[in-house]
Amino acid sequence: MKNDQTKITVIQPEEFDSIIDGLDNGYNGELSIKQPVSIITGKLEEAIDQVEDIFYFVKRHTMLPLAEIKQTVIPIIQTASEIPQFFYLFYQLQSADDYTYRHNIGVGVIATLIGKWLSLSDEDLSALTIAATLHDIGKTKIPTEILNKPGKLTKDEYEIVKKHTMYGYEILKNTDGISHEISLVALQHHEREDGKGYPFGLKGSKISYLSKIVAVADVFHAMSSNRVYHDATPFYQVIKQMNDDMFGKLDPTILVPFLQQIMNALIGHHVLLTDGQIGKIKYINPYDLLNPLVEVSNTIIDLSVQKTIQIERVLAD
Repeated sequence: MKNDQTKITVIQPEEFDSIIDGLDNGYNGELSIKQPVSIITGKLEEAIDQVEDIFYFVKRHTMLPLAEIKQTVIPIIQTASEIPQFFYLFYQLQSADDYTYRHNIGVGVIATLIGKWLSLSDEDLSALTIAATLHDIGKTKIPTEILNKPGKLTKDEYEIVKKHTMYGYEILKNTDGISHEISLVALQHHEREDGKGYPFGLKGSKISYLSKIVAVADVFHAMSSNRVYHDATPFYQVIKQMNDDMFGKLDPTILVPFLQQIMNALIGHHVLLTDGQIGKIKYINPYDLLNPLVEVSNTIIDLSVQKTIQIERVLAD
């Protein structure tokens, strides 16, 4: 049972400064990066626990402890987005344990990365980080037994879950210090370019830009994560599905840079291929992102030629 008050641990700025200094001064290879990464992954676990406490607080008091969130959770997400090794952090955010809370942190980190890749202004990036981290706050109003159901939702249960977008908008709209732009993300992050999203079936230009960014981060983290009722979707299938959604569901001006960055981040990483072999990504073709060159036992395999082989998942090097 959670206490009424959030159990917030204040993270001192100098802790983050030391992490970034370690990255700046010691980024000479895999070994030098591990210590600062291990520090920030520990902080991410603390942030996940804090989000859980915040959800319980909102559920009981219908108010958001915004000052505490800005002082604790948001700095951790901002620092995590500075880590150059994206996949080191990504593994820490895939667990099925505490998925609801872990998902909010995961989407916060991924959306912040996307915002940087899109060269958002500092002001817009700050708003995006807060919006992404709180995008699912409306789930505090959804019965726990539905959120944690270990199986497929019924039609009626799904309709109840869909209401989290409107609940979240109301919570954020009524919170001092939260802008309308941030509140819209809670409302619109399930809207889609073709108008087949929810809650209102908005199309393209009717969806806010920050909501579109969070939609990409939300889909990627949700598909890539282990859930109570199913394992994470294989990496290749996630990337392929998102690529297929480029014209219709997700904004291509956001999705293309995201996919390029994600695939380029794979260079040098070991991957498990669908035929059971383990290889190392050597080259990403910018015109064919889904089919890189992979080195397996000193042999280069071109996945654009070997159509029967794909990347099953990225391994933790």
